[in-house]
Amino acid sequence: MKFGEYQLDIISDGTMRLDGGAMFGVVPRVIWEQVAEPDEKNRILIGLNCLLVRTLRDNIIIDTGIGEKWNEKQKAIYAVEHPPTIVSSLAALGLAPEDISIVINTHLHFDHAGGNTRLESNGERTAKAIPTFPRARYCVQRSEYEHACSPHERDRASYLQENWQPLVESGQLQFIDGDCEIVPGVRVFRVPGHNLDTQLVRIDSGGETAVFFADIIPMTAHLPFAWVMGYDLYPVELIEQKKRLIPQAARENWICIFEHDPKIPIGRIVEEERIYRVVPILNYQENEAACRMQKSE
Repeated sequence: MKFGEYQLDIISDGTMRLDGGAMFGVVPRVIWEQVAEPDEKNRILIGLNCLLVRTLRDNIIIDTGIGEKWNEKQKAIYAVEHPPTIVSSLAALGLAPEDISIVINTHLHFDHAGGNTRLESNGERTAKAIPTFPRARYCVQRSEYEHACSPHERDRASYLQENWQPLVESGQLQFIDGDCEIVPGVRVFRVPGHNLDTQLVRIDSGGETAVFFADIIPMTAHLPFAWVMGYDLYPVELIEQKKRLIPQAARENWICIFEHDPKIPIGRIVEEERIYRVVPILNYQENEAACRMQKSE
């Protein structure tokens, strides 16, 4: 979609499956299965929706999905489905990895940073991980990187050093300390809850605001305040953050990107009788016309 002076595109790294109970925490299966149908292994379908922001000067990717460094056994565990991949999704838009100037990682879990690097065969038995985007600077919170290098037992399985160590070696990893503006109109801000140092991305242009919600609101099904994941390290704090952000998104008419929703990657949050829901953005022009009509009424 055209977004002020910028262009926004959802780019897919395919899909995967994760345990439904883990994705919905204390919500009973009899309730969550009404919005996310599990397979025979209790896994639900997870989208890997990343965002391409094309400004006047930069091509920016927000998160990079699960990547392609997986062996067949690992693919089977998570039911990884490629294509598409980040690279093929970019190619469909006429872009190559060399065209990307900035990558923003909301955090370094393997399903958000896996596409940071790719395997390059060097003629030996084992291939080497190298940066997928050779000309890009990769932006991540310094404290998230430090934790990823020394995780605790609770989240150790979520971090794979091959997703960021090659960036350290190439000098492409840029550390951020707290909230800041990456380029004009594109800002990151820390929202603890899923882990301590997830950073969300806010894009402002032409009087519009878009927010990439990462794992703070991974799917539209997680819109109810108490629907948080078993993966969330600080669930009580996350609920408080959702109580702040969701009403603000509805009040200010944000465009919201849901990284893990396989059906509705982008939409607007609306409030109806104190219940929040998402209106999908299927056709931007039609959606904008409907919003203007609703405001006039």
